[in-house]
Amino acid sequence: MTTSLNFDTLPLNPLTRNNLQQLGYVSMTPIQAASLPLALAGQDLIAQAQTGSGKTAAFGLALLERINARHFGVQALVLCPTRELADQVTAEIRRLARALDNIKVVTLCGGVALRGQRASLENGAHIVVGTPGRVLDHLGRGYLALQALNILVLDEADRMLDMGFSEEMGQIARQCPPQRQTLLFSATYPDSIEKLAQQFMRSPIQVKVAAVQAQGRIEQRFYEVTRVNRFDTVARLLQHFRPISTLAFCNTKQQCNDLVAFLQQKGFGALALHGDLEQRERDQVLARFANRSLSVLVATDVASRGIDIKELEAVINVDITPDPEVHVHRIGRTGRAGESGLALSLASLNEMGSVGKIEQYQKLESTWHKLDELVATGSGALQAPMVTLQILGGRKEKIRPGDVLGALTADAGYSREQIGKIVVTEFTTFVALQRDIALQAMQKLNVGKVKGKNVKVRLL
Repeated sequence: MTTSLNFDTLPLNPLTRNNLQQLGYVSMTPIQAASLPLALAGQDLIAQAQTGSGKTAAFGLALLERINARHFGVQALVLCPTRELADQVTAEIRRLARALDNIKVVTLCGGVALRGQRASLENGAHIVVGTPGRVLDHLGRGYLALQALNILVLDEADRMLDMGFSEEMGQIARQCPPQRQTLLFSATYPDSIEKLAQQFMRSPIQVKVAAVQAQGRIEQRFYEVTRVNRFDTVARLLQHFRPISTLAFCNTKQQCNDLVAFLQQKGFGALALHGDLEQRERDQVLARFANRSLSVLVATDVASRGIDIKELEAVINVDITPDPEVHVHRIGRTGRAGESGLALSLASLNEMGSVGKIEQYQKLESTWHKLDELVATGSGALQAPMVTLQILGGRKEKIRPGDVLGALTADAGYSREQIGKIVVTEFTTFVALQRDIALQAMQKLNVGKVKGKNVKVRLL
């Protein structure tokens, strides 16, 4: 199927169709064109597509067509590996559903008190989006009932398996009505996905959309390194290319921590993202990277899934992955939305076999560059253009982005251009500011007010 297919060709509710036009959704992405007609026809589906391919709208539109707004029972359940992804999916489904009558979407994830989630469920919900552990917790306590469920979605199923959620996913699926429709979305297709599908899907149709190839928008460069000079090469790449935002991939948590310590010692703004971080730390790291107040994010593959940073100048493969699909998934994070991107891969002699597999998979010969080409092009260590302030107070205190913007522009006298992204979470608000005004802005907010209330603000 082609991406030129228009949403008007689908049997969608006219209100949804009008809403899609308002949202600027005109032509379907390849994964939407391949999966939506089958999903709308009620077919079980295994769909393979990368993050950022439009898969949330693919399953979101399918499940909205099956919701009866007048019946307040949970009719659709979406399982996600992390709270960040669950929040993104919830926000997207709400956008897609905004023209429909009172569709209620509830998010069930850890790190938030059960009490509030239970109250939301008791008030009636049509769609639940959540992580396997927390959904199972609500089922076990009898807070969540699935008798009315007609569609189950497993989003980033491969990552849920990587994180050890196989048992929980099975338990949840067994509590869903057997005649339901199941849609499974995955970036890769390991054997474990096939086993999962055999357990609780009915004659699923497989849909695979070719991974975005690196020709054109993404320039790939390979560098030969040794164990001794690998980290030093990362620093040299950063000094040479000076990307504002870089996502660096390591194969292990230990390698992530070691590289961050090395880069910080050299004066780079770098932090790690891996499975050992608490949710609070993870939220902070992601907020800082998304709002351009952190230059380098060093991550494992499992931790990085679900991150969708719009303006990512470079990806560095510090370690070569043995899985060529994962390589394409990694480098596909840069060069989005028509922008050009840089994918820099470091390989030692014993990783050349993996490089060969990547070449075969991409049908593209590697371009090798010499390390002596790398020359520092700027003065001093790379610094992010923005700095993040953390305000203690979030959705629970009814704070909205507009309240923070008002406090900084109308009250503190800064211009809109000096203020970056504002992210409001349950209990905390993150705001990015230009580096030269951050300290002064923090002092002004600490003695001023946000939404008429005194707030505590700190620099991250």
